[in-house]
Amino acid sequence: MPGSNGTGVRVSRPTIEIDGEDRIALVERLLNLIIVETTEGLYRMEATFGNWGTVNGRIGFLYFDRRTLDFGKTIRIKLGSDSLFEGRITGIEAVFPEGRPPEITVLAEDRLQDLRMKRRTRTFESMQDSDIANQIASDYGLTADVNITGPTHNIVAQVNQSDLAFLRERARNIDAELWMNGSTLHVRSHSSASGQPFQLSYGRGLREFRVLADLSLQRTSFSVSGWDVAGKSAISHEATASVIGSELNGDVSGVSILSSKFGDRKEAVVHGIPLTSEEAQTAAESFFKLTARRFVVGYGVAETDARIQVGKKVQITALGPLFSGTYYLTEVRHMFDGALGIRTEFTAERPGIGQAS
Repeated sequence: MPGSNGTGVRVSRPTIEIDGEDRIALVERLLNLIIVETTEGLYRMEATFGNWGTVNGRIGFLYFDRRTLDFGKTIRIKLGSDSLFEGRITGIEAVFPEGRPPEITVLAEDRLQDLRMKRRTRTFESMQDSDIANQIASDYGLTADVNITGPTHNIVAQVNQSDLAFLRERARNIDAELWMNGSTLHVRSHSSASGQPFQLSYGRGLREFRVLADLSLQRTSFSVSGWDVAGKSAISHEATASVIGSELNGDVSGVSILSSKFGDRKEAVVHGIPLTSEEAQTAAESFFKLTARRFVVGYGVAETDARIQVGKKVQITALGPLFSGTYYLTEVRHMFDGALGIRTEFTAERPGIGQAS
């Protein structure tokens, strides 16, 4: 069982490695922990420890010597044998509260931190987004796991952007997501998510859940226009409900409800100028999908399990006919404190609701 110690007993406190070495004393002094994952990558962690005790027979600060906790050291958080986070320490904060001993907090980010530290202005010519992602990974000595499709661009400009901001922008344009796993950069299309959904049921694994189906941001179509330089002609593409059909699994989409109850609500995307019809189609369909998937958004608290990951699907039951179903995880927060123990908060979305009973 993930999150267990092999005896069937659920682990209630994570373990900590610094530069590959288990640090039992840090686990014992852990006060608070938060690990944040999003679909835009750059996972981060904050951990707070008690910083007062006996050192070499004297009472004093435990971690100000920087021997254990120091900038650039690798920190890994595990639950049982499963890894919840791996990154490098980028910040150290000291807290001197009234009425309790001093504390120290370390901040860490995964290897995508490298990509946000340098701004560039450059162009990529006659390349697909997969080629661009592979080149950026190579720039940092990272292994690339790229599974995306899209048109070949005549030219793509990166203008005073960090490599991370630029890569995030390219991913949004083609309905893709990025994340790091150790030193491997993953850039994969949303549709490539596979495997059986993780199972959660209200009252069994799922402690709390709040969910909203909201039409306010839904649109019945998105159109993107541009200019074909080679052909010297205008180009345009309109994306409609058909592009989201394969993700509904029998649900009723927000787009169809909007159309039937309020009529057409069309939107034109005006930022960005595609240079080919393929670029216009890809952009229009990506914008439509991103918006349609936000029709139903849920916020949950679950028992921590390493399989609850951003970019994965979760099957939630016991929510009634409208809201039981398959959700896509867009944000995950693993959290720990002395009062509530370890738990996982998450945000999940789906483009439709179940049939009313």
